[in-house]
Amino acid sequence: MKIVRTFYNAQEAFEHYYYEISNFGIDSTKTLFLMNQGFTLLHPELNEIKTDFRNWSKIYANREFEWYLSQDRSIDQIARYAPIWKDHADDHGLVNSNYGYQWSRNNQLDYVINELKRDPESRRAAISIYDGKEHADYAKDTPCTYAIGFQIVNNKLEMSVLMRSNDLWFGFCNDQYCFSELMKIVADELSIGLGSYYHFAQNFHIYKDKLNKNGLQLDF
Repeated sequence: MKIVRTFYNAQEAFEHYYYEISNFGIDSTKTLFLMNQGFTLLHPELNEIKTDFRNWSKIYANREFEWYLSQDRSIDQIARYAPIWKDHADDHGLVNSNYGYQWSRNNQLDYVINELKRDPESRRAAISIYDGKEHADYAKDTPCTYAIGFQIVNNKLEMSVLMRSNDLWFGFCNDQYCFSELMKIVADELSIGLGSYYHFAQNFHIYKDKLNKNGLQLDF
């Protein structure tokens, strides 16, 4: 029987996977990782990570989401708060990983909302982000997310996020916050409640400098 992992909220998922990856992750040069991890968040609206040793910043997560809403690929604003974005920008200060820019391309977000209004049983309401046909543009910044899918089930909005690569410490904590905020926007546009959020990471990892933050000692 296949085990389907279900967590009450994002914090519960973070704490579970911090332990799982730290103890059972595959050792690579910079990370420990697990392959093909999928799980459900029953309450995506509870998207704050309050784990003491993580010291997650809701202020920064909101800034990142607002940057997505701007649909601006320029890092000028966000790099003031997270200089790491400078490492991913091209010579013009632009990145591919502003997800708002991605969901605005070909009006994908508008399509999702209109499609679900047109047909509440539609299975076509999806946003694509990573595109292998554009790999020549990914020299410095490759989007970590493949796609986001939406579906209405029992008059509630369900969302699925599929990621090729997901860093638990920074990536998951901030990504799930931004994606669940997007989920709220879509649900509000449809005048329905939130269902669950399914998150899948092909490679779910922790960078080694973020290990042992909870006092756990590891040997490599």
